[in-house]
Amino acid sequence: MTSPVRVQVNGRAAPVCGGERIPVEEIVAAEVKAFFGERLPEVSDHLDVAFNITSNSSPGAVLTGNGVPDRTRWFTPRSVEDLRERRVRLSNDTSLGTGWAPENAFESFVRELVNHFSGESDFTRAHTWCGSDVKLMGYWDGEQTDIVLCVPQKSRFVASRSEYVDNAETVLAECHRLSDLMLPGAAARFRLNARDVPEKDELYLTYTGSSIESGDEGVVGRGNRVNGLITPLRPMNLEGACGKNPVYHVGKLYNIAAQRLASRLYETTQGHAEVHLVSTTGQRLDQPWRILVRLSSPEAEVDKVRALVAEALEEFPALTDELVSEGIVLS
Repeated sequence: MTSPVRVQVNGRAAPVCGGERIPVEEIVAAEVKAFFGERLPEVSDHLDVAFNITSNSSPGAVLTGNGVPDRTRWFTPRSVEDLRERRVRLSNDTSLGTGWAPENAFESFVRELVNHFSGESDFTRAHTWCGSDVKLMGYWDGEQTDIVLCVPQKSRFVASRSEYVDNAETVLAECHRLSDLMLPGAAARFRLNARDVPEKDELYLTYTGSSIESGDEGVVGRGNRVNGLITPLRPMNLEGACGKNPVYHVGKLYNIAAQRLASRLYETTQGHAEVHLVSTTGQRLDQPWRILVRLSSPEAEVDKVRALVAEALEEFPALTDELVSEGIVLS
């Protein structure tokens, strides 16, 4: 390691509440180190955390006379009573949350494939050279699949070019084994590390098992949706959930709520279900501006659908508590 990885932390937080100091930077620094320790342990001791955290108020706080608008206290509360979200949860933005169900066998397969090579699995435990920066693009027509994927290897566990090539063959064999299990009868083609030119030692071989060491930026970008997939041929929106506040960011909350509601509607109607929740900034989270539900089942009972929608909206604000304690769990 020639220089540390620079981690930029942006956003707003309250450093004090009711005269009691909140150790924001210490909390963030510990979380950053824990995150990298789990995902990329090679760099967890080589981090330069840059804090760009403010306690600025929300825009639009006009000061007239002696009155102080509520929003000026948003991140400088005198006490917990200044925290508006303890009384009512309001949308931070005018945006859209989308969910659909069911996913098909191929969608389940590609998510499993990425997790199999990038997370804690029997394969990664047995093959320490397997890096975590795994990416995949797949095509499926119902009978055959064509998949391009990247699986890096960690250099200190790979002694030679031939060993790298053998490891790549091991990955491909594992891809075919999993496709036989999850897509039985389907013709499957896999292309691994398509930029590799082994005879010129152009290989996806890195120290960390990630492209982070070459200066790749880690931002949400195209980011996976809350179901772990990027599905441009399915209904979707432009909201990524990562990095958004679980108290009021609709880009996180409405996507989770819409996905859960779509799954329940599918279970009830046994047909495809699609849900869009549309927010208006400053309005109650549990009262979306628009709720769009599309169902393929002609026998769907309107009263049951309305009841499921009402049930999903009643889960605010408990959804925030769940996200803080457990993270995103869709099932």
